[in-house]
Amino acid sequence: MIVCPNCNHQNPDGAVQCEACYTPLPAMMKCPNCGAAVQADASFCGQCGFNLRAAASQNTNGGVSPTETVAPDFDIPDLVPPDPLISPDPLMAGVPPANPAADPVSSQGSAAPFVQASPTQPPPPPPPQYTPPETVAQTPPVASPSANPYATQIQMQMARLLHVQSNTVLELPQHLSVIHIGKPNDRVPPDIDVSGFPSSEIVSRIHADIRVEGDSYYVEDVGSSNGTYINNIPLSSGNRHRLRPGDRIALGKGDRVTFLFQLS
Repeated sequence: MIVCPNCNHQNPDGAVQCEACYTPLPAMMKCPNCGAAVQADASFCGQCGFNLRAAASQNTNGGVSPTETVAPDFDIPDLVPPDPLISPDPLMAGVPPANPAADPVSSQGSAAPFVQASPTQPPPPPPPQYTPPETVAQTPPVASPSANPYATQIQMQMARLLHVQSNTVLELPQHLSVIHIGKPNDRVPPDIDVSGFPSSEIVSRIHADIRVEGDSYYVEDVGSSNGTYINNIPLSSGNRHRLRPGDRIALGKGDRVTFLFQLS
């Protein structure tokens, strides 16, 4: 796939312009290391990470091949291990007095803990007392069927083809991601059979495909004899056209078997 640099749309291999925004697509090349398809102006291969710029400069100067490793012409010094970290002293909440006689004793004769008060910081406030909230019995609301008359409803859009010459409507199958257009044959049976329409002799048995990707529809010619035309412009083989409501699809030359793409 070729990613469009303008809108990031993924186009099929061999496409020369983006099928979504019609921007010219960049040229492609093969990675000399793994053979994956990459853009000609890329610096690194997206498959194996190979340096394409270095390989191009070495090949231009007649240097080393892309797969050969070149050793540096200087010595790499050994790394000096860093000094070990010194663990900090543990913080003490208080320091006992040096003179045991000065240690205050409670009335029971046990030593009271000594805490040094900070001259700059006030004593911490007492913790707030938790008061439990009042319990109020609540009745859960009862949902009525007509409580929300504006509820969102998902609607499926329907795609169809209108045959211009006979004013016949053909609904596109919803369960297929690829819809084949043509006439009965032993290789690819058509999902849209045009053999019963006037001038169907100019339509190939395997003529065109409509591909469904999400909410988007694309049409492509699959090697027909007389070609496929979109809004009177020939659709080259290998390129896809994103269909929009009102697009005119002509199977063959002369605009004799024509369909209008519609959404409802």
